Amino acid sequence: MKPFNGLSVLVVATLVLAVAHSAVGYEVATVENGGSISGKVVYQGSVPMRQIITTKDQDVCGGIREEPEIIVDAAKGVKDAVVYLAKVDKGKAWPAAEAPPQLNNVKCVFEPRVQVVQPGTLDVVNKDPVLHNTHGFYGKRTVFNLALPNKDQVIKTELERPGEVRVECDAHGWMLGWVYVAENPYFAVTGEDGSFTIGDVPPGDYTLIATHEFTGPLEIPVTVKAGEAATVPIELKK
Repeated sequence: MKPFNGLSVLVVATLVLAVAHSAVGYEVATVENGGSISGKVVYQGSVPMRQIITTKDQDVCGGIREEPEIIVDAAKGVKDAVVYLAKVDKGKAWPAAEAPPQLNNVKCVFEPRVQVVQPGTLDVVNKDPVLHNTHGFYGKRTVFNLALPNKDQVIKTELERPGEVRVECDAHGWMLGWVYVAENPYFAVTGEDGSFTIGDVPPGDYTLIATHEFTGPLEIPVTVKAGEAATVPIELKK
């Protein structure tokens, strides 16, 4: 029997992990005769209100007020729903960015309230003259916990794992934000009227996921044909 070789085992394990990582990674490639997916996300149900009780720093944060749990326009279009394609291994390049995306604390509100980012660096910024403690979670697990006591302070954090990050402020308990770390660049955040478009999609069959923090996710099968536009109406339900 050959003697145990710890170094060999370590090398093999490293190679296995590297292969596994590359297998699940997204590959940028030329998309020939791609199609697109567009639609509108709506919510027909009643819109409950959330009471915001500002217990401190009211000169910066404002007073007690109510905010809708989900924002819809007159035609029931949902603002700030996230729409994306699941399990796309290869396709168009990620959107070009001159700087890392930002999560701003502004008047005790997260701006943007909802955003989708590529795995990598996120700049957390305090625009207020009060302490913010910005705390991000994957589920119940803390991914970052940053004290920002100074106005215009910026702290960089890394979001390497795809998934939904819920963001709170430990100093101002009513503050909520959402950062979705994408698996691939096929995503969109709906506008004021609930509309979205995802372009340059390789032809094929996909699962389209639409989600909002109030309703949760909805999965929709969609087929994209070469050079054609697929229209997908989406109704979220609580």
